[in-house]
Amino acid sequence: MGCLLGFLALIAVFVMGVSSIGERLFGGGPDPETIATASLQGMREQNTLVPFSARFVAVITSTQRRFGLSARKTLIMPGDVRYELDLSAIGDDDVVWDAGSNTLQVTLPPLRIAGPEIDIDAIREYGDGGILMTLTDAETTLDDANRAAGQRSLLAQAQAGPAMRLARDAARRAIERNFELPLRAAGIDATVQASFRGERDSTRMERSRDVLGEMRRESAAEGQ
Repeated sequence: MGCLLGFLALIAVFVMGVSSIGERLFGGGPDPETIATASLQGMREQNTLVPFSARFVAVITSTQRRFGLSARKTLIMPGDVRYELDLSAIGDDDVVWDAGSNTLQVTLPPLRIAGPEIDIDAIREYGDGGILMTLTDAETTLDDANRAAGQRSLLAQAQAGPAMRLARDAARRAIERNFELPLRAAGIDATVQASFRGERDSTRMERSRDVLGEMRRESAAEGQ
């Protein structure tokens, strides 16, 4: 993310120079839409933003029963994931300037999860049922089952609500900063609002349901 901010800082310097020349030649202030387009092009060239990363731990236990004997192994497996934003997927129509409110609305594509990358050195295994594991392939079967289940567990944790909320918040803040920097450098007092596709529609639906609920409650109160 630091490289992206540094790159956009160069855009900001360029924008200030172009804006100054434009004001001298043609009068008026800098065009926020032109600045936003230049910022978007700079981000696309960076291709991918990693706004958030996290480590999760899977704890998995599997059991095998054969010939009246049982074997059990527990796997503790840490793994790291990266939450990536495909900057090249932000289209021109996803960046909209509202002159009335001095607001730049940016719509983001869904986050991608890269990984999990397993920390092999930190894996821990515990087991019992040595007779069955010695006489059969039970240990190999248990290891394969634990590792497959561990991978699924790590991915499920990464996709869960709390982690995804943190990642989305980090992505929104990063994108907002990356658009705000060139605008402020050009002397434009603007608000940048980044949201993921469908988020603003969901917010509108929730507000509509709240309004309808309030209207029903008021009608019920008047009817009493």
